[in-house]
Amino acid sequence: MISDSLRQNIRDLLGQHIENIQSVSGGSINQAAKIITADEQEFFLKWNNSAPKDMFAKEQKGLELLAQTDSGLQLPVVIGVGSTDAGTDFILMTFIIEGNPHSDAHVAFGRQLAALHKNTADQYGLDHHNYIGKLPQSNTRHQKWADFFINERLQPQLRMAVDGGKLSSAISGNFKKLYKQLPNMLTDEPPGLLHGDLWGGNYFFNADGEPAIYDPAVYYGNREIELAFTHLFGGFSTAFYDAYNEAWPLQPSFANRKDIYNLYPLLVHTNLFGGSYALKVENIVQRFA
Repeated sequence: MISDSLRQNIRDLLGQHIENIQSVSGGSINQAAKIITADEQEFFLKWNNSAPKDMFAKEQKGLELLAQTDSGLQLPVVIGVGSTDAGTDFILMTFIIEGNPHSDAHVAFGRQLAALHKNTADQYGLDHHNYIGKLPQSNTRHQKWADFFINERLQPQLRMAVDGGKLSSAISGNFKKLYKQLPNMLTDEPPGLLHGDLWGGNYFFNADGEPAIYDPAVYYGNREIELAFTHLFGGFSTAFYDAYNEAWPLQPSFANRKDIYNLYPLLVHTNLFGGSYALKVENIVQRFA
């Protein structure tokens, strides 16, 4: 399942014998496995033979930044990151057992996400760049949210999609028209700490029924972009949204801005997977251009 060199790296990192390795889902980007040691400890291993060399190190930084907050959200703890002599990059974390939500788990999730977003910074962005999936995510800081959203979120992904032939170059004109409208359409709030890639596949409830999040793409941004993404593919309950809004109400007309914010994940998916995502991007931009 894993190469001998990767197995040896993990054994050296843990300092003990690996008793068992079980395949688990690692998403659409990485391979993953549960590592069980001789003393029955369980760890989560992700590895990739073709990802950017610092991708897992940036994931570690993101998890550590999220863990420094008092949100209450459960997170895996990184044991270490590294690379084998054969060029396989990996990250080893504690294994969180998936369970069933307790009766108030969705309410707790909404409140805890609001608590996470209340961790603020002076500017939108971050002190380092990272990744969304395996694509580069620029976090150059800006004072204004619309400037950050245009220059660090939409434009880099649009350029990549056009250069890669995923979108026609003609769509760039529609995006330029949209950009002119965004300063008046988007709300300004203090930059909040975001998970950055929060969809239904990047959270579950642990063995105690508490919400756990993972696979972040963190930065400080407008929390509306995070909430918009939770709507894109579904997987979040009404109780979650009600609890979030009770803890920190969203600004009026958020529903009118959701599709604009979801241009970012849709562009990311266009660059990663192509297909129908490109058509969704085109339809949204045409509505607002």
